[in-house]
Amino acid sequence: MKKKRIQDSITEQIHLLKYEDINGEGRLFGGQLVSWIDEVAGTVAKRHAGTPVTTASIDNLQFKSAAYLNDLVVIIGHITYVGRTSMEVRVDSYVEGIDGMRRPINRAFLTLVALDDNQKPIPIPYGLLIENDVQQLEWDNAKKRIELRKYRQKEAF
Repeated sequence: MKKKRIQDSITEQIHLLKYEDINGEGRLFGGQLVSWIDEVAGTVAKRHAGTPVTTASIDNLQFKSAAYLNDLVVIIGHITYVGRTSMEVRVDSYVEGIDGMRRPINRAFLTLVALDDNQKPIPIPYGLLIENDVQQLEWDNAKKRIELRKYRQKEAF
């Protein structure tokens, strides 16, 4: 099986927060951020698999800090694991200051599935090339999250 590098599908999206992105408390609306996270994850997965994809799950969505009107939000996603028909994508979100420093506001892990023309799961044609210890650690941690997801599903969490 051919393999792709993690760098081949990294996706970055940037948003300047406008009034329509803000909730009644003056902060970034969480649902808007989740929508952007899903877009980035879908792009990462589609770039890796070279097929249509769908989001199967979003988990470990951690809101670490708020973002406000006129903040610059940077969202970066990359593949952490490739299975037979599904992939895990890590998406990190930041507020970027005027000095270029980035403050984390969210981290999420999403599972996406490769689809055929009939919207049925298909094998992913590319494996993932692990090139260093950090990538191997992410792969290993993804396998632990997969087991946790299976447990939660079995126990009806």
